[in-house]
Amino acid sequence: MAVAVNVASGYPQLSAANASGAKFIPELWSGKILVKFYQTTCLPEVTSSDWEGEIKGMGDKVYIRQIPDVTIRDYEKGQTLTLETPTSTPVELLIDKAKYFAVIVDDIDKAQVDVKLMDMYTSDASKRMTITIEKAVFGDVYASAVAANKGLTAGAESGSINLGTEAAPVSVTASNAVDKLLDATNVLDEQNTTGQRYAVIPPWYARHLKSSDLKNAYLTGDSVSPLRNGKIGTIDNLDIYVSNNLTKVGTGATAKWHCLLGTRDAITWAAQLTDVETLRSTTTFGNILRGLNVYGYKVVKGTALVDLVVARG
Repeated sequence: MAVAVNVASGYPQLSAANASGAKFIPELWSGKILVKFYQTTCLPEVTSSDWEGEIKGMGDKVYIRQIPDVTIRDYEKGQTLTLETPTSTPVELLIDKAKYFAVIVDDIDKAQVDVKLMDMYTSDASKRMTITIEKAVFGDVYASAVAANKGLTAGAESGSINLGTEAAPVSVTASNAVDKLLDATNVLDEQNTTGQRYAVIPPWYARHLKSSDLKNAYLTGDSVSPLRNGKIGTIDNLDIYVSNNLTKVGTGATAKWHCLLGTRDAITWAAQLTDVETLRSTTTFGNILRGLNVYGYKVVKGTALVDLVVARG
Protein backbone atom coordinates (compact mmCIF):
# COMPACT_ATOMS: atom_id res chain seq x y z
CA MET A 1 0.00 0.00 0.00
CA ALA A 2 1.33 3.42 -0.93
CA VAL A 3 1.99 5.83 1.98
CA ALA A 4 0.52 9.29 1.51
CA VAL A 5 2.95 11.14 3.81
CA ASN A 6 6.49 10.07 4.65
CA VAL A 7 7.59 9.96 8.30
CA ALA A 8 10.88 10.81 9.92
CA SER A 9 13.25 8.05 10.97
CA GLY A 10 12.13 6.45 14.22
CA TYR A 11 8.59 7.87 14.05
CA PRO A 12 5.85 5.19 13.88
CA GLN A 13 3.81 4.82 10.71
CA LEU A 14 0.29 4.43 12.04
CA SER A 15 -1.15 3.38 8.70
CA ALA A 16 1.06 0.27 8.66
CA ALA A 17 0.30 -2.90 10.62
CA ASN A 18 2.03 -3.09 13.99
CA ALA A 19 3.37 -6.24 15.60
CA SER A 20 -0.15 -7.43 16.39
CA GLY A 21 -1.34 -6.73 12.86
CA ALA A 22 -3.52 -3.77 13.87
CA LYS A 23 -3.70 -0.52 11.90
CA PHE A 24 -4.55 2.75 13.58
CA ILE A 25 -5.28 4.58 10.29
CA PRO A 26 -7.75 2.43 8.35
CA GLU A 27 -8.01 2.04 4.59
CA LEU A 28 -11.30 3.47 3.36
CA TRP A 29 -13.26 2.24 0.33
CA SER A 30 -15.45 4.62 -1.63
CA GLY A 31 -19.16 4.03 -1.23
CA LYS A 32 -19.68 4.84 -4.91
CA ILE A 33 -19.28 2.09 -7.47
CA LEU A 34 -17.41 3.26 -10.56
CA VAL A 35 -19.94 3.86 -13.31
CA LYS A 36 -19.62 1.32 -16.11
CA PHE A 37 -20.05 2.30 -19.73
CA TYR A 38 -21.89 -0.25 -21.82
CA GLN A 39 -21.97 -0.39 -25.57
CA THR A 40 -25.20 0.98 -26.93
CA THR A 41 -27.46 -1.63 -28.47
CA CYS A 42 -29.80 -1.04 -31.38
CA LEU A 43 -30.97 -4.56 -32.26
CA PRO A 44 -34.66 -3.86 -31.47
CA GLU A 45 -34.52 -0.78 -33.71
CA VAL A 46 -33.28 -2.58 -36.83
CA THR A 47 -35.11 -5.91 -36.65
CA SER A 48 -38.69 -7.08 -36.61
CA SER A 49 -40.28 -8.99 -33.75
CA ASP A 50 -43.74 -9.13 -35.33
CA TRP A 51 -43.75 -12.93 -35.27
CA GLU A 52 -42.32 -13.41 -31.83
CA GLY A 53 -45.35 -15.39 -30.68
CA GLU A 54 -45.19 -17.32 -27.45
CA ILE A 55 -41.79 -18.73 -26.60
CA LYS A 56 -41.93 -21.31 -23.86
CA GLY A 57 -38.48 -22.77 -24.19
CA MET A 58 -35.57 -23.73 -26.37
CA GLY A 59 -36.60 -25.67 -29.47
CA ASP A 60 -39.83 -23.76 -30.08
CA LYS A 61 -40.64 -22.64 -33.61
CA VAL A 62 -42.35 -19.55 -34.94
CA TYR A 63 -43.86 -20.04 -38.40
CA ILE A 64 -43.73 -16.94 -40.60
CA ARG A 65 -46.22 -17.02 -43.46
CA GLN A 66 -45.05 -15.43 -46.69
CA ILE A 67 -47.14 -13.56 -49.25
CA PRO A 68 -47.19 -15.71 -52.41
CA ASP A 69 -46.18 -14.34 -55.81
CA VAL A 70 -48.99 -13.77 -58.30
CA THR A 71 -48.03 -14.33 -61.93
CA ILE A 72 -48.72 -11.48 -64.38
CA ARG A 73 -49.48 -12.74 -67.92
CA ASP A 74 -50.16 -11.22 -71.34
CA TYR A 75 -53.79 -11.12 -72.49
CA GLU A 76 -55.40 -11.39 -75.93
CA LYS A 77 -59.04 -10.72 -76.54
CA GLY A 78 -61.11 -13.89 -76.30
CA GLN A 79 -58.35 -16.12 -74.92
CA THR A 80 -58.87 -18.73 -72.20
CA LEU A 81 -57.43 -17.53 -68.92
CA THR A 82 -54.81 -19.53 -67.09
CA LEU A 83 -55.86 -19.84 -63.46
CA GLU A 84 -53.45 -20.38 -60.59
CA THR A 85 -53.63 -20.90 -56.86
CA PRO A 86 -50.68 -18.94 -55.42
CA THR A 87 -48.85 -20.75 -52.65
CA SER A 88 -45.82 -20.05 -50.51
CA THR A 89 -43.72 -21.98 -48.03
CA PRO A 90 -43.67 -20.59 -44.47
CA VAL A 91 -40.31 -19.61 -43.04
CA GLU A 92 -39.46 -21.38 -39.80
CA LEU A 93 -37.88 -19.26 -37.09
CA LEU A 94 -36.26 -21.74 -34.71
CA ILE A 95 -35.69 -20.65 -31.14
CA ASP A 96 -32.38 -22.46 -30.82
CA LYS A 97 -30.12 -20.10 -28.87
CA ALA A 98 -29.81 -19.68 -25.11
CA LYS A 99 -27.56 -17.74 -22.78
CA TYR A 100 -27.50 -17.58 -19.00
CA PHE A 101 -25.87 -15.93 -16.01
CA ALA A 102 -25.49 -17.18 -12.46
CA VAL A 103 -23.91 -15.43 -9.47
CA ILE A 104 -23.88 -16.06 -5.74
CA VAL A 105 -23.78 -13.64 -2.83
CA ASP A 106 -22.50 -15.13 0.40
CA ASP A 107 -24.53 -14.29 3.50
CA ILE A 108 -21.47 -12.83 5.21
CA ASP A 109 -20.69 -10.58 2.25
CA LYS A 110 -24.32 -9.49 2.09
CA ALA A 111 -24.22 -8.52 5.75
CA GLN A 112 -20.88 -6.71 5.64
CA VAL A 113 -20.77 -4.86 2.31
CA ASP A 114 -22.25 -1.39 2.01
CA VAL A 115 -23.72 -1.75 -1.48
CA LYS A 116 -26.66 -3.77 -2.79
CA LEU A 117 -24.82 -6.57 -4.54
CA MET A 118 -27.88 -8.31 -5.99
CA ASP A 119 -29.15 -5.09 -7.57
CA MET A 120 -25.71 -4.35 -8.98
CA TYR A 121 -25.31 -7.86 -10.42
CA THR A 122 -28.82 -7.84 -11.92
CA SER A 123 -28.26 -4.53 -13.69
CA ASP A 124 -24.88 -5.61 -15.03
CA ALA A 125 -26.16 -9.00 -16.21
CA SER A 126 -29.11 -7.52 -18.11
CA LYS A 127 -26.91 -5.05 -19.96
CA ARG A 128 -24.26 -7.63 -20.78
CA MET A 129 -26.96 -10.00 -22.00
CA THR A 130 -28.21 -7.48 -24.59
CA ILE A 131 -24.67 -6.73 -25.76
CA THR A 132 -23.78 -10.41 -26.09
CA ILE A 133 -26.93 -11.24 -28.06
CA GLU A 134 -26.55 -8.27 -30.39
CA LYS A 135 -22.95 -9.27 -31.17
CA ALA A 136 -24.11 -12.80 -31.92
CA VAL A 137 -26.87 -11.62 -34.27
CA PHE A 138 -24.78 -8.99 -36.08
CA GLY A 139 -21.92 -11.47 -36.39
CA ASP A 140 -24.10 -13.92 -38.30
CA VAL A 141 -26.75 -12.17 -40.37
CA TYR A 142 -24.54 -10.21 -42.77
CA ALA A 143 -23.69 -13.45 -44.59
CA SER A 144 -27.38 -13.91 -45.50
CA ALA A 145 -27.61 -10.79 -47.65
CA VAL A 146 -28.31 -11.93 -51.23
CA ALA A 147 -25.41 -11.98 -53.68
CA ALA A 148 -26.59 -8.80 -55.42
CA ASN A 149 -26.45 -6.91 -52.09
CA LYS A 150 -22.77 -7.39 -51.31
CA GLY A 151 -19.34 -7.69 -52.86
CA LEU A 152 -17.51 -5.80 -55.56
CA THR A 153 -20.26 -5.98 -58.20
CA ALA A 154 -23.42 -5.36 -56.19
CA GLY A 155 -26.71 -4.15 -57.63
CA ALA A 156 -29.53 -6.35 -58.93
CA GLU A 157 -29.86 -4.11 -62.01
CA SER A 158 -26.47 -2.42 -62.39
CA GLY A 159 -24.06 -5.05 -61.04
CA SER A 160 -21.43 -2.32 -60.74
CA ILE A 161 -21.58 -1.03 -57.16
CA ASN A 162 -18.58 -1.73 -54.94
CA LEU A 163 -19.67 -2.68 -51.41
CA GLY A 164 -16.33 -4.23 -50.51
CA THR A 165 -15.18 -7.65 -49.30
CA GLU A 166 -12.94 -8.74 -46.45
CA ALA A 167 -10.12 -9.12 -48.98
CA ALA A 168 -10.84 -5.74 -50.59
CA PRO A 169 -12.83 -3.50 -48.20
CA VAL A 170 -14.09 -0.06 -49.15
CA SER A 171 -11.78 2.60 -47.73
CA VAL A 172 -13.94 5.22 -46.00
CA THR A 173 -12.85 8.80 -45.35
CA ALA A 174 -14.67 12.00 -44.48
CA SER A 175 -14.82 12.87 -48.17
CA ASN A 176 -16.62 9.67 -49.27
CA ALA A 177 -18.42 8.54 -46.08
CA VAL A 178 -21.81 9.77 -47.28
CA ASP A 179 -21.32 8.49 -50.85
CA LYS A 180 -20.67 4.94 -49.64
CA LEU A 181 -23.93 4.93 -47.69
CA LEU A 182 -25.72 6.24 -50.76
CA ASP A 183 -24.19 3.41 -52.80
CA ALA A 184 -25.75 0.96 -50.36
CA THR A 185 -29.15 2.67 -50.55
CA ASN A 186 -28.89 2.47 -54.35
CA VAL A 187 -28.53 -1.30 -53.99
CA LEU A 188 -31.70 -1.36 -51.86
CA ASP A 189 -33.46 0.74 -54.51
CA GLU A 190 -32.54 -1.80 -57.18
CA GLN A 191 -34.22 -4.48 -55.02
CA ASN A 192 -37.40 -2.37 -54.80
CA THR A 193 -37.29 -2.35 -51.01
CA THR A 194 -39.83 -0.19 -49.21
CA GLY A 195 -40.10 1.24 -45.73
CA GLN A 196 -37.76 3.16 -43.46
CA ARG A 197 -34.16 2.09 -43.80
CA TYR A 198 -31.28 1.88 -41.35
CA ALA A 199 -27.50 1.68 -41.33
CA VAL A 200 -25.41 0.32 -38.46
CA ILE A 201 -21.83 1.62 -38.56
CA PRO A 202 -18.80 1.61 -36.23
CA PRO A 203 -17.94 4.77 -34.23
CA TRP A 204 -15.04 5.81 -36.44
CA TYR A 205 -17.35 5.80 -39.49
CA ALA A 206 -19.75 8.07 -37.60
CA ARG A 207 -16.82 10.38 -36.90
CA HIS A 208 -16.16 10.64 -40.64
CA LEU A 209 -19.83 11.45 -41.25
CA LYS A 210 -19.69 14.26 -38.73
CA SER A 211 -16.61 15.63 -40.48
CA SER A 212 -18.16 15.40 -43.94
CA ASP A 213 -20.06 18.04 -45.88
CA LEU A 214 -23.06 17.24 -43.67
CA LYS A 215 -21.26 18.28 -40.48
CA ASN A 216 -23.35 21.41 -40.01
CA ALA A 217 -26.63 19.54 -40.36
CA TYR A 218 -25.83 15.89 -39.86
CA LEU A 219 -28.78 15.44 -37.52
CA THR A 220 -30.95 16.54 -40.46
CA GLY A 221 -33.76 17.91 -38.38
CA ASP A 222 -33.59 15.28 -35.65
CA SER A 223 -33.78 17.32 -32.45
CA VAL A 224 -33.63 14.28 -30.15
CA SER A 225 -30.34 13.52 -28.42
CA PRO A 226 -28.17 11.13 -30.46
CA LEU A 227 -27.28 9.26 -27.26
CA ARG A 228 -30.36 7.02 -27.30
CA ASN A 229 -29.91 3.67 -28.99
CA GLY A 230 -26.78 4.94 -30.70
CA LYS A 231 -28.83 6.79 -33.34
CA ILE A 232 -27.09 9.89 -34.67
CA GLY A 233 -29.50 11.05 -37.36
CA THR A 234 -31.03 10.34 -40.77
CA ILE A 235 -29.48 10.57 -44.23
CA ASP A 236 -31.46 9.83 -47.40
CA ASN A 237 -34.24 8.02 -45.49
CA LEU A 238 -31.50 6.08 -43.69
CA ASP A 239 -31.53 6.05 -39.89
CA ILE A 240 -27.89 5.94 -38.78
CA TYR A 241 -26.98 3.85 -35.72
CA VAL A 242 -23.54 3.53 -34.15
CA SER A 243 -22.50 0.22 -32.62
CA ASN A 244 -19.39 -1.49 -31.30
CA ASN A 245 -21.09 -4.85 -31.83
CA LEU A 246 -20.58 -5.17 -35.58
CA THR A 247 -18.33 -7.94 -36.87
CA LYS A 248 -14.72 -6.77 -37.00
CA VAL A 249 -12.11 -8.77 -38.89
CA GLY A 250 -8.44 -8.17 -38.15
CA THR A 251 -6.79 -5.55 -35.98
CA GLY A 252 -5.02 -2.24 -36.32
CA ALA A 253 -4.56 -0.76 -39.77
CA THR A 254 -5.81 -3.91 -41.52
CA ALA A 255 -9.11 -4.13 -39.61
CA LYS A 256 -12.37 -4.14 -41.54
CA TRP A 257 -16.00 -4.04 -40.43
CA HIS A 258 -19.23 -5.55 -41.79
CA CYS A 259 -21.70 -2.65 -41.72
CA LEU A 260 -25.37 -3.56 -41.98
CA LEU A 261 -27.97 -1.64 -43.98
CA GLY A 262 -31.54 -2.51 -44.81
CA THR A 263 -35.09 -2.39 -43.54
CA ARG A 264 -36.59 -3.97 -40.44
CA ASP A 265 -38.28 -6.54 -42.69
CA ALA A 266 -34.92 -8.17 -43.41
CA ILE A 267 -34.22 -9.72 -40.01
CA THR A 268 -36.72 -11.12 -37.58
CA TRP A 269 -35.94 -12.23 -34.10
CA ALA A 270 -37.76 -13.47 -31.06
CA ALA A 271 -36.48 -13.41 -27.53
CA GLN A 272 -37.74 -13.82 -24.02
CA LEU A 273 -35.95 -13.69 -20.70
CA THR A 274 -37.60 -16.94 -19.80
CA ASP A 275 -36.43 -17.20 -16.23
CA VAL A 276 -34.83 -14.94 -13.61
CA GLU A 277 -34.80 -16.24 -10.09
CA THR A 278 -33.12 -16.16 -6.72
CA LEU A 279 -32.70 -19.24 -4.57
CA ARG A 280 -30.75 -20.47 -1.60
CA SER A 281 -27.52 -22.31 -2.28
CA THR A 282 -27.50 -25.95 -1.17
CA THR A 283 -23.72 -26.10 -0.76
CA THR A 284 -22.97 -22.89 1.15
CA PHE A 285 -24.68 -20.01 2.95
CA GLY A 286 -25.72 -17.60 0.24
CA ASN A 287 -28.29 -16.56 -2.33
CA ILE A 288 -27.98 -17.49 -5.99
CA LEU A 289 -29.18 -15.14 -8.72
CA ARG A 290 -29.54 -16.69 -12.15
CA GLY A 291 -31.20 -15.83 -15.43
CA LEU A 292 -31.86 -17.57 -18.75
CA ASN A 293 -32.53 -15.91 -22.10
CA VAL A 294 -33.86 -18.07 -24.93
CA TYR A 295 -34.00 -16.53 -28.40
CA GLY A 296 -33.74 -17.05 -32.13
CA TYR A 297 -33.26 -14.96 -35.26
CA LYS A 298 -33.39 -15.36 -39.02
CA VAL A 299 -32.90 -13.32 -42.17
CA VAL A 300 -36.30 -13.65 -43.82
CA LYS A 301 -35.77 -11.17 -46.65
CA GLY A 302 -32.18 -11.20 -47.87
CA THR A 303 -33.01 -8.69 -50.61
CA ALA A 304 -33.67 -6.07 -47.91
CA LEU A 305 -30.26 -6.52 -46.27
CA VAL A 306 -26.93 -5.06 -47.43
CA ASP A 307 -23.44 -6.07 -46.29
CA LEU A 308 -21.05 -3.13 -46.65
CA VAL A 309 -17.46 -4.07 -45.77
CA VAL A 310 -15.38 -1.04 -44.86
CA ALA A 311 -11.92 -0.11 -43.61
CA ARG A 312 -10.78 3.08 -41.95
CA GLY A 313 -9.39 5.39 -44.61
